[in-house]
Parts: sequence; structure tokens; C-alpha cells
Amino acid sequence: MRLVALAAAAAVLAPALATAQTLPAMPTLDETPAQRTARRAAMAPPVLQEDTALQAAVASETRPASDRARDQFRHPFETLTFWGLRPNLTVVEIEPGRAGWWRNILEPYAAATGGTYVGVNRPLEGMGVADGSADMVVVARALHNWHRAGRTAPYMEAFFKALKPGGVLAIEQHRGPEGLNPDQTAPTGYVSESYVIHAAQAAGFVLEERSQLNANPKDDHDHPYGVWSLPPNRVSAPREGNTLDRPTPLTEAERAELDAVGESDRMTLRFRKPG
Repeated sequence: MRLVALAAAAAVLAPALATAQTLPAMPTLDETPAQRTARRAAMAPPVLQEDTALQAAVASETRPASDRARDQFRHPFETLTFWGLRPNLTVVEIEPGRAGWWRNILEPYAAATGGTYVGVNRPLEGMGVADGSADMVVVARALHNWHRAGRTAPYMEAFFKALKPGGVLAIEQHRGPEGLNPDQTAPTGYVSESYVIHAAQAAGFVLEERSQLNANPKDDHDHPYGVWSLPPNRVSAPREGNTLDRPTPLTEAERAELDAVGESDRMTLRFRKPG
């Protein structure tokens, strides 16, 4: 069923690809001054246009309605554009999850634009591509889990090995306050931006740019049940075995207050493998 849906999505997106530009005329020995002026004008740099195939992938009704409802918080078109997504790239997404929020955009986009999408759940068992062949590795809201399991450093090394020189490591992550110990913040779903930057740089990556696209100043990073108190999880009562949870459920007023925050404050970072 997934292949059928993917094929349908690709068919919808394919017409959105930009058409090839007509090349300007070559000079001739007998051209007149007016013809020379016209030819030089035609050689002006083309006007760059937004990626209409990506716009179509984001707007596609093949995406679940629940996915599209989150676009107001996650800004998929702007975020992927910031990361440098374009046609004909090999994109590896780490731990896409069963819901596949980013996958539901990246996979049909790749199919429609001559690219390749690879989802990887266990990077240390293989990245799904040959070493030095990936154009982009996408990591979304996972580093708090990796820190708790001691996987951050080996995962970063695996990403570096899989990317080609000049390839991009694209990271979106719940952002915690600076100066706090990640051992304390990671169990609540947050890590600091400096923690993520240091981890990537230790593996050899260069921080190229950071964006506030997914920042949320309403998020004070301190919630009764961690980041999962906020939408879309909306945890409102203690979870069995989680000693960090508040022992009592949220009141209706508290639940409404957290819903008003929206989704978490997130860092959006673009690293590059030197080359």
C-alpha cells in the first residue's frame, strides 16, 4: 500500500518540477550591434524561483490531516529550504518513526524530483547508503534520547562517514536553556543548542548556519511531564515508572495553558561536512 501511495504522490508532484530554460543564442560573425545587445541581455542570470515541487509535497493531500495541522509550528517548507533540500539529492532521515512526519514530505519529494530517500532506525548497524554518498542527513528531535543512551558521539561519526564532502547535517531539536547539565535536561526532552553544536563539531562538522524558524518564546522549557506536556503529545497525567513526572494530573486550566504554548521551542541547525 505504501508503494501505491508513494507512486500516487510522485505523479501529483511531477508536474510541479521547473521546466528547462531555453539557452540564449550563440554569437554569429555577422550579428549587428542591436543583435549583440539582445543576445547579451538574454544571457543575464536567470531569476531563481522557489521549489514548487517542495511546495506541492508539503501541500499534498496524501499527507495525513494531522500532519498538515502541525505545519504552523514546524514550518516544513521553510525549514527544508533552509537546510538546502533540492531535487536529485540522496537524503537519509534518522529514526523517522512510525508516523513518519518528515518522511511523508521527503519520500514523495525525492520520488518526484529524481532523488533518493532512505530511512534509518539503527545508524550503527548501517546508514543505508555507501560511505561518502549521502547529500543530506536529517535528524529531528532525537538528541535527548541519544544522550541518555550514550549514542550521540558514535551516531555523529556515522553521519559524517555517510555524507559526501560538502554534505549537510540538518538538525531540528527541542532546545533547552544554556548552562544546564544535559544529564538533567535530556530526560525532559530538551538539550541546549551548545550541546548539539559541540557534538557535531567533535565529529568533524562545521556549523554553517542556525535559524530561529522553529523558535517558540512561549515555551519556558519547564513542564510537569517534560516536553511531552505540550502538543502534539499533550501528556496530562503521570506515566508509570517515570520518576520525573509530577505525581498529580493536570487541571483543566493547566491543560489549557500548556495547549496555548503550542509546540516546543526548537533549534534549527545546518552543519556541513568539509570538502
